[in-house]
Amino acid sequence: MDFREKEQFIDHYELVDKHIDTYFKGADIHVFHEIPTLDIHLDVYHIRPENAPFELLLTSGMSSISMNVSEIAKNSDAYRFAELMTLIPKGVDFGKMYPSNTKYDWIMSMIKQSAKFPHFYDTWIGTGHSIQAEENMDPYSKDTKYCGCLVLPTMTFPEDFQKIESPYGVINIYGLFPLYKEELEFKIQNGYNEFIQFLIKNNTEEIIDFNRVNYCKKDSGFDKLKRWTKGRS
Repeated sequence: MDFREKEQFIDHYELVDKHIDTYFKGADIHVFHEIPTLDIHLDVYHIRPENAPFELLLTSGMSSISMNVSEIAKNSDAYRFAELMTLIPKGVDFGKMYPSNTKYDWIMSMIKQSAKFPHFYDTWIGTGHSIQAEENMDPYSKDTKYCGCLVLPTMTFPEDFQKIESPYGVINIYGLFPLYKEELEFKIQNGYNEFIQFLIKNNTEEIIDFNRVNYCKKDSGFDKLKRWTKGRS
């Protein structure tokens, strides 16, 4: 696919930059610039807010091309543009550029692959969608067992943070939550609403937990929660 033939919304890079300045005044910010490529120029901001128990990654460039939302029957224009974020523990070191062969490179791979996915496949993503790292559900790298992610609204930031106003339509900011293979399979089979009960029942934090229990693996609480969901009225 030749992305040069797509309509470009270059103004969105500046809008994302201004959005970050508004919400993260005084934060330590490093930008991982896209290595020259023939597809989408996708930068990733590594933001370290003051007095926060987390850091975050936020894309800039996913919204430079609109997603194909033709399958959405109503109000499709509200979903054309998006950027992605994920919360990470304090102190995560990605090096000075990506890739840097650190044990955390997979997080950067997750957010970049997810941001480019709808454009490569001429589709769209939004809340409730899941994205695989590989077709065969292999993990992102040898440094993690996470092999996909779920698109969620951020619970950490207010609603006005989650939308950037643009002359061409709103830019939605969605969160990414990494998933294990069994969790991804469960979500695909049972849907977003069923899987989200795991997060609610376990008071799951939005910040990536490198040692999180696999909610859908045997003896990890899955059977207990399955009984709980079946017992709901």
